[in-house]
Amino acid sequence: MIYDVSIFAIIIFIIFVAVVLALSFYFAGKTKSAASYYAAGGNIHWGVNGIAFAGDYLSAASFLGICGMIAYSGYDGFLYSIGYLAGWIVALFVVAEPMKRMGKFTFTDALDFKFNSRSIKLTAAISTLIVSIFYLIPQMVGAGDLVVPLLGLPHWVGVVIVGSIVIFIVATAGMTSTTYVQFIKGALLIIFSIALTVYILNKGLNKEPYDNYHKYVTLTPVIDSTNQVQAIEGDESIEVLKQIEVGEKKFVKVKKDGFENWYNLVQKADKMVLEEMLSVTVTASGEKLYNGAPKTERKFYQVGHLTKIISNGEEVESTGRTNPFNYLTKIEDSEIVRYSKVTFSDEGNNITAWHPNITSGKNIMKPGLLYKLSGANIWEKLNFISLMLALFLGTSALPHILIRYYTVPSQKDARKSTIVAIAAIGFFYILTLYMGLGAMINGVLDMESSNMSGPLLAKSFGVGLFSIISAIAFATILGTVSGLIVASSGAIAHDLMDNYFKMKMPDKQKVMAGKISAFGVGILAIVLGIAFKGMNVSFLVGLAFAVAASANLPAIMMILFWKKTTGRGVSASIVIGIISSILIIVFSPTMFERYGLLKTDAPIPLDNPGIISIPLSFLTLVVVSLLTQKKKEAV
Repeated sequence: MIYDVSIFAIIIFIIFVAVVLALSFYFAGKTKSAASYYAAGGNIHWGVNGIAFAGDYLSAASFLGICGMIAYSGYDGFLYSIGYLAGWIVALFVVAEPMKRMGKFTFTDALDFKFNSRSIKLTAAISTLIVSIFYLIPQMVGAGDLVVPLLGLPHWVGVVIVGSIVIFIVATAGMTSTTYVQFIKGALLIIFSIALTVYILNKGLNKEPYDNYHKYVTLTPVIDSTNQVQAIEGDESIEVLKQIEVGEKKFVKVKKDGFENWYNLVQKADKMVLEEMLSVTVTASGEKLYNGAPKTERKFYQVGHLTKIISNGEEVESTGRTNPFNYLTKIEDSEIVRYSKVTFSDEGNNITAWHPNITSGKNIMKPGLLYKLSGANIWEKLNFISLMLALFLGTSALPHILIRYYTVPSQKDARKSTIVAIAAIGFFYILTLYMGLGAMINGVLDMESSNMSGPLLAKSFGVGLFSIISAIAFATILGTVSGLIVASSGAIAHDLMDNYFKMKMPDKQKVMAGKISAFGVGILAIVLGIAFKGMNVSFLVGLAFAVAASANLPAIMMILFWKKTTGRGVSASIVIGIISSILIIVFSPTMFERYGLLKTDAPIPLDNPGIISIPLSFLTLVVVSLLTQKKKEAV
């Protein structure tokens, strides 16, 4: 995608970052003890903590990732919203009050509160680090994606910027500044998402795309007896260069207007036609071509539009203003152009192309575009169930979410802040449905990054709204990454150094160890954010949820509800949960594609490990606990 940079957007971005840094400076002078650094002294008001919970949770995955998944896959993308929200029910009724009662600073404190087990201290701290790192990756990817259109800088620069700012935030004021950053940006994200939704409803549905929509040229080919394209009917200036097949798809390379580009060969009515695709070519020399042309030609545009709108039983060009209910009804009665991705090689050049598919609104508004229902094989069905398990069970096992319960004064406040969080998060996820569908139909999709659907939709209504929304999204990432790094630094300094290795540091030294740990984790997050460029952040967060649900949730649940749970059982379940979930992810089809290999070569046909790794972790805890009953007192 080719973007134009706005000075106004840069100014808004700088203001937001300056406010975040000012908060850190302000609270830095008040952060003297370990309690204030890791848990904000336990003095945060439940209402502030509830919105901060929402700010923590409405991270890159929620605003960037879910909007993008809905824009590309309709209802199936919204399933992530449902899963994320449902997970808070477990947090409210199972985890909130016990976590406040059992813990002090970290997730490990809660697991180890009645065992005093060195093995729990070690395994729970490692689990906190691994889950936090898995969750950090999509945040950093999202930060890089945002900086490209906002500041006109490369993806890796955005990752470095957010990493550097977050390291500063955590290394100065810890959880106190993180909490207030989350509170402010959580509230602003909801407010401006409401504003964006109002814009979407006021515009309604319109078949006329925006000016930057790239109109596809449909060419009629001359086909010979071998089904090869010989020429282009009616235009002798277009030269046919090559034809290849990728699976069941056929693609033709032609030379037009001095540029070579690929076209999709499709059957339309009673004839074959060539339909121009969006394509990015990385040449053997490393040059990047957009639709066969250099970047300076500006031939790569935002896309997404309607081909048919039915209103009151008649086909219309636009609907005008709509309300929240008939907007969804009219989407269902429409036809929408979606895009399918294909990759192949051509004489040493790597081609990534997106060809248009007309999809009925009824199919958009029901499951099946991303996760097949009809005709799905057993592995595809298990993959979907596995994803829902991870989203539903993962929330209550995320260390950076759990440690927020230590920031309020009482167990009652912990429960009340969870209720506030559920209300705020649930309302926001309703808005994601409108923002995602709005991006799908309004000519704003960036084929190279589904994560940019929400911000680019805002840009279509004006650079001011785009600037504010993007800056808030960036602040969202800053806050979430801050919370993750606080959790990670607590695992290193408090759990490992102070408790496991029994260094017994005074408060001042423990805070300093946490700050040094923040630097190390922040640098690792920057490296991983650059490495995973281009992947949808909701998908990546789904993996973090799966690892958390596999490694942490069985231990939490069994400690609370099974009296025979032992320290060794808890430790073993954490280890098995981590290893099994990560192995399944590493050998999954999506990761094999990331390695440059074929998806079909993946030895494990699941992308989401939860359906295997979560029961395996529970089973391990039960078996090991039963075998170690006599060793329950000390491990």
